[in-house]
Amino acid sequence: MDNGAPKAVIHSAGDELFIGISPSGHAQVIETNHERGSAATPMELLLVALGGCTAVDVVSILKKKRERVTAYRVEVSGTRREEHPRAYTRMEVRHFVTGKGLSERAVAQAVELSETKYCSVAATLRPGVEIVTTYEIIEDE
Repeated sequence: MDNGAPKAVIHSAGDELFIGISPSGHAQVIETNHERGSAATPMELLLVALGGCTAVDVVSILKKKRERVTAYRVEVSGTRREEHPRAYTRMEVRHFVTGKGLSERAVAQAVELSETKYCSVAATLRPGVEIVTTYEIIEDE
């Protein structure tokens, strides 16, 4: 059964807590008790995965374009089905790019390239999840 591919390993830590070990060996606490809320849930980690994936792309592309980015953040929210399985049906990704004299064309292109070409997480979620992406450019004082 072992195909030699890197694998994540999830260990039960008891009391509805789990420890996930990534294929590269990094540990992540995973919570399944929503009332306690002491760590991220698996569904929250999906939002983080999508945000992290696209953020890396956008920042890298803007750096290659020599845009003067002074701050950057991405916010990801999701809408889930009411019935089980409570899968995401839609995710909204909002990029906030702050910089000096940023080119709107460069930002739009970086966001689009991430969304359509580079972000593996987005590609994995599609077409089952509608991903809606927007961006805002903030001029640094």
